[in-house]
This record gives sequence, structure tokens and C-alpha cells, in this order.
Amino acid sequence: MIKILLSGLLLTTSASAFAQATSAETAAVKKTVTTFFDGMRKGDSTLVRSALAPGAVLHTIANRNGTPQLQVESTNEFLKAVGTPHPDVWDERISFDKVLIDANLASVWAPYEFYLGNKFSHCGYDSFQLVKLAGGWKIAYIIDTRRKKKCK
Repeated sequence: MIKILLSGLLLTTSASAFAQATSAETAAVKKTVTTFFDGMRKGDSTLVRSALAPGAVLHTIANRNGTPQLQVESTNEFLKAVGTPHPDVWDERISFDKVLIDANLASVWAPYEFYLGNKFSHCGYDSFQLVKLAGGWKIAYIIDTRRKKKCK
């Protein structure tokens, strides 16, 4: 009987410790993504870059004449655009729909609405792939959809 009780206690404690680690990792992943968008809002390319892994890849799915096309976005050009003064704040408002983590890999699925200043521009979904490196969680890959209607 004591063995059964101890086994149950051990399993409960292990599950609790795992849940706490998962919660902490989820928070760390969300913090990296939030840092990326905080940098965009501030026009701070250094802050945005701090959230990116070396060699990060950016893609978007655009519709050209009703045909979906995969477009590569240059990370350096994106960072240059973020850091170049512009009249309106780039405000991408996301919500974390799903965060999945396995070891040093995380995936984030996030609906968003993008505003130029206070004016709605477009919406869609962001998909992030993050890796846990020596310096913590970093974004390795971003792909998004973009549309003007049927948000969320």
C-alpha cells in the first residue's frame, strides 16, 4: 500500500514539475514574440533583431490576381524598414492562439490585426517557429497571411 501511495505521489509531483516547466517555457516563447512586436512598434530594429535567430527566414503568402504566392521577405530589408523613421507606428496586435513546445523547438500560431497608427491596415495569421539557443528562445521562421476582410 505504501508503494502505491509513494508511486502516486511521485507521479503527481513529476506531472506538476513538468507543468511548471512547460508554463515557464511557454511564457519565454511568448516573451520573444512580444519583444519582436514591441520593437516594431518602437521602430527599434535592434530590439526586433534581438528576437531573431541567426539566419531567420521571413515569408508571407500574398494573393496576386486571386492566386496565392509565397513571397520571401529579406530579413535585412525588413530590419532596415523597421528602423527607418516612418510617420505612423507599426502596430501588429496579436493573440496567442496556440503555443506548442518540444525540447528546443516551439511553434506559435497567432491571429493578428495590423494598424498603421490607429488606422486598420490588414489582418491574418502569423506562424512562428522558434528555437532555444544558448541565449534563449529566438525566432527562426515567420510566415503570415494577409487580408483586408474576414478577420478572426
